[in-house]
Amino acid sequence: MGTSAFRHRIALLRQRLFENGNESFDAAWILQPENRRYLSGFKAQDSQLTESSGSLLITGKDLILVTDGRYTTEAEEEAVDFQVYTIKQDFAESFAEILHSVGAVSVGFEEEFVTWGLHRQLSEKLRSFSSPVRLVPLEGIVEEMREVKDPLEIQAMAASADLISQIVDEVISWLKPGMAEKRVAWQIEGLAREKGADGLAFPSIVASGPHGALPHAVPTERPLKAGEPIILDVGVRLHGYCSDMTRTVFLGEPDPEFRNIYRIVRQAQIAALKETRPGVQSTHPDSTARQVIGDQGFGDYFTHSLGHGVGLATHERPRLGPRKPVKLKAGMVVTVEPGVYLPGKGGVRLEEMVVIQDDGPRILTKSRCFYDFAP
Repeated sequence: MGTSAFRHRIALLRQRLFENGNESFDAAWILQPENRRYLSGFKAQDSQLTESSGSLLITGKDLILVTDGRYTTEAEEEAVDFQVYTIKQDFAESFAEILHSVGAVSVGFEEEFVTWGLHRQLSEKLRSFSSPVRLVPLEGIVEEMREVKDPLEIQAMAASADLISQIVDEVISWLKPGMAEKRVAWQIEGLAREKGADGLAFPSIVASGPHGALPHAVPTERPLKAGEPIILDVGVRLHGYCSDMTRTVFLGEPDPEFRNIYRIVRQAQIAALKETRPGVQSTHPDSTARQVIGDQGFGDYFTHSLGHGVGLATHERPRLGPRKPVKLKAGMVVTVEPGVYLPGKGGVRLEEMVVIQDDGPRILTKSRCFYDFAP
């Protein structure tokens, strides 16, 4: 991603925060790793909630990246438009001094990525100044900017989707009864590394038989068995951008009950894809899929939202679900993944990752491993 893209994003953020009569903020404090990367190019990840690799401070004239000695070199090389400050002592005390030095009075912060302990420590420091500094929630401003992808982002996501599609096709070609779920998951990760991925977008889900009734099942030593549904929910990260797709496969002749459920889930997915287009409320594709599944008597077994946004994070805005509708826009990248889960028996989920275009969705995931089960 070139520096021009980051400068454009910074300009848009500044316009939203500091211009157009907005007096709520005079600085933005950015901690979420995906938001940091989106605005600066700084690629470091946080290993845990209480251990940050750095944060951005953006004012109307200043671009500052605050980090510690572990990441100074990477920050200077990757975030070329930012002045890098290396913290050598207590973070709250040092960061408070930086806020004071830039004349910040009202600082927007990412409330979901600041622990209560850090907020309390920093607030105490800021109140001690002769001109106290306030911390005000940003309420997802950068996440909202990330909803619509630019052409370079879509290109990166298409490449990520191509890669996971190749891996899924290869994995399905050599699945056999008796293979452990864990072995399949390890093979997926190995192929991702061999084929040039940054890594997995999330831990692979390989769920066979009864385990398929758990939407986020963890692979075990359970062996794959003929006739039962096997859910493969996988994704890779390539050039920072994630892919996400799911296929349900059978080894041999499918169990009749799940053959029927597969057909219903596929019908629901196709119907929902037709409704995933600009101007439509995000709740509508979800209700469309839910109607198809409910009409066949399985409405109580579709237990999650239809889909979610994908980008620098595997799960991001917008969400295709039954609540909090937003208007879908061209350039959004989302998943469409209906599923039916029967406790103690198994499940079927099918997932495509699509970019919404003016004429409807363009499917990015290319694996065509689908069954045509007639009613």
